[in-house]
Amino acid sequence: MAEKYIARSSAIAARMLGGEMMVMSTTDSTFFTLNEVATVIWQAADGRTPLSEIVANKICQEFDVDQECAQRGADRFVDELSRHGIVLVSEHPLINSSTLLESR
Repeated sequence: MAEKYIARSSAIAARMLGGEMMVMSTTDSTFFTLNEVATVIWQAADGRTPLSEIVANKICQEFDVDQECAQRGADRFVDELSRHGIVLVSEHPLINSSTLLESR
């Protein structure tokens, strides 16, 4: 399976409120409230760090969860957000989020 690199889209509004990350797509007004695990993924989505590394080095260590299980959950989460344009996904590192937008 190809590696996933994820970056936060510039077409979103996001705020941390009461310990929860709130994210809204400005393209379709889809609104998400992220739990602690999803917030860690969101904050680490720099376009340069592979999702598998985020899972191994952050999720598994901070939440004491099995890597295979954590990876499946992270993949589902990223796929859902990418369908709404909230995160950008590539098989290659992204220098900045506009790189992926130009290739779509």
